[in-house]
Amino acid sequence: MFEATTILAYKGKNKAVIGGDGQVTFGNCVLKGNATKIRSLYDGKILSGFAGSTADAFSLFDMFEKILENKKGDLERSVIEFSKEWRKDKYLRKLEAMMIVLNKEKIYILSGLGDVVEPEDGKIAAIGSGGNYALAAARALDKNASLDESTLVLESLKIAGELCVYTNTNIKLLEIE
Repeated sequence: MFEATTILAYKGKNKAVIGGDGQVTFGNCVLKGNATKIRSLYDGKILSGFAGSTADAFSLFDMFEKILENKKGDLERSVIEFSKEWRKDKYLRKLEAMMIVLNKEKIYILSGLGDVVEPEDGKIAAIGSGGNYALAAARALDKNASLDESTLVLESLKIAGELCVYTNTNIKLLEIE
């Protein structure tokens, strides 16, 4: 995991949501508190977020968007192709970033080694230094049927922001209904 951020994605019954904190750190210094680390792709049908080196993440976003366009928005085929490209490219293998991508049907973690991981439960994924805190909070809150998807993600990220020094509570969310 990176000492970089926290990204949490949740695929619920009514919508898919991704959220991320806004803190950018350099070593033990906070450089910025309001960064945006999540994006909507393919005309708002795909959500994504990154943890790790910002410059590396932008390279990965660009590459993933091109593949997504070539695959006509098919998320599963796109992540598999993306993984193949990541693994065989000498430059990409050195990038220090991870991504989460999701739509209303599927959710994937794309690791810094070119791995594609579908979460065990198929609906909650988290990356970054506060990822485990956010994941634990989301799993606990998921048992409370009264929370909508956006509230679950927001509250889970707030908990992570209170526990992880590399995560703040300046949270941004994106969703697909």
